Formats: sequence, structure tokens, C-alpha cells
Amino acid sequence: MATDAETVRWTNPSVRVFAGDADPVAVITERARSLLLAAIDAGLPGPPVDPFRLAELMGLRVLALADVSDARIGPSADEADVHSEAPLANYVRTTSPLTVEYNPTRPRGRLRYSVAHEIAHALFPDVADTVRLRTGTGAVPHAAGDDAWQLELLCNIAAAELLMPREAVEGLLDIDPDIDFIMATRARLDVSTEALLRRLAEATPRPLAVVAASRIRDTASSALRVEYVHPSRGWAPQAERGARLDPTTAFGEPTAVGQTARGTITIEGETLLAQTVGIPAYPGAALPRVLGLVEPPDAPRTAPPGIRYMGGDVAYPDAEGAVIIGHVVSDSARAWGKTGVAKSLTSRYKDAARAFRAWSVADPGNLRLGNLHHVNVGGEALLVVASMVAQRGYGPSIQPRLMYSALAEALDRVSQLAHDHGASVHLPRIGAGQAGGHWNVIEELLEQRLVRTGIAVTVYTPKNQRWRPRG
Repeated sequence: MATDAETVRWTNPSVRVFAGDADPVAVITERARSLLLAAIDAGLPGPPVDPFRLAELMGLRVLALADVSDARIGPSADEADVHSEAPLANYVRTTSPLTVEYNPTRPRGRLRYSVAHEIAHALFPDVADTVRLRTGTGAVPHAAGDDAWQLELLCNIAAAELLMPREAVEGLLDIDPDIDFIMATRARLDVSTEALLRRLAEATPRPLAVVAASRIRDTASSALRVEYVHPSRGWAPQAERGARLDPTTAFGEPTAVGQTARGTITIEGETLLAQTVGIPAYPGAALPRVLGLVEPPDAPRTAPPGIRYMGGDVAYPDAEGAVIIGHVVSDSARAWGKTGVAKSLTSRYKDAARAFRAWSVADPGNLRLGNLHHVNVGGEALLVVASMVAQRGYGPSIQPRLMYSALAEALDRVSQLAHDHGASVHLPRIGAGQAGGHWNVIEELLEQRLVRTGIAVTVYTPKNQRWRPRG
């Protein structure tokens, strides 16, 4: 399989300004996840996510117009449409008012995806320069007269990140992947195929990857080109963005939306099993894009472990080698609490508790949401207690006090610390008790920020406590 270097180079001006020297796929994925966490913090219900409500939180006007082919975003004619006071207005990279227009006659699942796609355009700094719409060639390189496909591709990825609930794939994780069963699940959930397959790859412990491809020319005999590869946490194929795929393989068989195929494909000498499905083409194209689930044929059906759960006290971690004990603290309390996990940590690690108090008193800005305090209490045998500032206030509250976006930022700091010292991370069920967080969201953050980067994570529940998760 040959790779055309010209298609791998990011040339679109919007993309280059947006991502700088970083990988645009990684940047848009992280930006979409950050937006979603901030939206949950701002009260967005779900999952599943309502893209219309998300647009409202960002200060975007949403308008139904039957003469729009699919959806588009562009400058608004009415200055009153700008909502600088919207909770998530800071995610919109322009101060100009914007309107998302959509065709209400489209199928509901497609409509939600299209609106989410246009929301993704608002994350780019030049969104107000012109009307952005689903292009006739979409993310198909060389089929267009310019490189707009690169921008469309990134917005597709962001839309998938925004819409797919983690719970939707739970019934697919412990079984052999079957594309027809997955498509039946997709129809029942009323979500896009692309969102579902990407979430499946993220959540599964199996060696599995999603490969998205489009035909170079809009003919059945045309070779396909890889748009992106989305691997599971334990394995990635050798396919690269821009690589060409043989149209006589399972990737070339789907010529209609929903048509599936199975077979093998060889990538740089590596033979893989492939299950593929056709998904909607971009407006103006006759043949569909193709998504494929690929996996090694002889790989063990187990993969590197995810989060380890056990009963016990996190203050006494069950581990050898370097250890980080993490817990959540409030941005309003200058000392650890006197009950539960905080009481246990204070009892065993008095020096760490005193160090945290001195740090919080020295500068109130240290308690900024997302910040991290850490202290080594183990000497040469590294044992770090890390306090993550991810709770807003304390005491009874109707709204959850846990701030997911702050927790994500703090976990990134813990991740860097763990990689620097080769440490495992040990946590109580952070944020899901008095802080009011939903464990399904917290668990996913642990998977994304720690487990998928190669860090061993253990979560403890006190042996005398019966755990009742929120969400």
C-alpha cells in the first residue's frame, strides 16, 4: 500500500491556523472533548448530547431552512444574534454573530450529526470569513479543486466526538465485533455510524481500529484513500492517513449507504481482518464513504487491562514501585476534609496534608480549578500524594460541584507526573460522592487521560461501603 506524501501534508489555511505545528486530528479531538466537558459543567443534559442545546450554550443561532441541502454555518445578518454572555461563548473563535442553518427534512440521526459538524466549524478562528457548508466532495482529497476536504474531515471527527454516548457501546465490548449487529445497534440508538464505531474503538479492550476511507474518484473502480485511523488503546494497524486501499478488497465493496462487506486486507505486509460499511457521501458525490473495523486475525482476544477495581483504602495502595495517590479537592477549602478518603489520607500522610495547606494559603490562586498539588511522602521509594483541584465549593448543592473540565486538566498533570516517574496511579472513586459527578463520565476521563497513555490505574472502594454510582 503506497502513501502519497502530498495527501498527508496539511495545506488548508484554516487547518494550519487552527492546529499550528501539531497534528490537526489530535487537536480537534481534544478540542471537541474539552467543549463537551465544559457543556456538561454548564448543565447540558445527556448523554446523548442534544446538538441544538449545545449550539445555544455556545451562543450560536440555529435556524431551520428547507432550501439548505444539508447544513451550513456563516455570519448572521442580525447583530442581535451574537450572545457574548453565553456560557460557552469562549469556544467560538470569533466575536462575529453566527447562524447554523439546517434542513429539517433530513433523517433525525443525520440531522444531529450535521448540526454537530457545523458546531465544529465554530471552533476554527476564521469561521466568520465565509459560509461553511458540507462540500460536494467533503473529505475526499483530489476530488475537489482545493483542499477544503481537510477542514471537512476534522469537523466530521469533532461531530463524532460530541455526539456518541459511552453507554451505547457497552453491549458491544465483550463480544466479537460483527458489523451487521453493530449497524442494527446504530439504528436502534439513532446515532451516526461514524460516531458509534469511533466510540467502540475507544472503549474496547480488544486489538481493533476504525479506518475511514473515501474514493479518490467518484467511481466504483477507483482506489480509496485513508482519511484517518482511530485505534483502540491496545493496538494500531500500520495504515497511515493518505494511504491507498485496493478497491477489490472489502473497502471497495460497499457502493451504497449501509451495505456491509467482510474480507482481508494487506497493509505493508500485515494481513488484517476487515469489516466495512458504506456511510453517507458528501453532497454531490454518488458513492459513499467507507468505514472499516480492522483487527489482526491471530491476536489474543484480550488486550492491555483498563482500570483495575478493588475494595480497600486508597491510602494503603496495593502496588509495587513508584505510586501516585490522587484525590479531588475543592477550590474553596484550604485543607483536606475531615471525613472519608480525605480523613484517611490525612491520618496516614500528615506531612502531605500540612504541605497542601501551606501551598493553598501561600497563594489563593493555587486553588484554581484544574491545578494540581503533589508531594512525595515516600523518599527514594516514590509515593506521591496528588491533590486535584476539580470541585467548585463544598457543602450541599443542587448542581454537581465536580467540574469535569477541571478534572480533565488535573488528570493531564497527573499523567505527565506518572510518565516522568514510571508510576502507577491509585484513586478513590473521585468526584462521584459528595461532589455529585457521574461515574460514567469520570471513568471515561480516566480511560482517556491515563489508561490510553499507558498508565496503570487502580480505583478503590472502601470494603464496608456499597457503591451506588451516579450515572
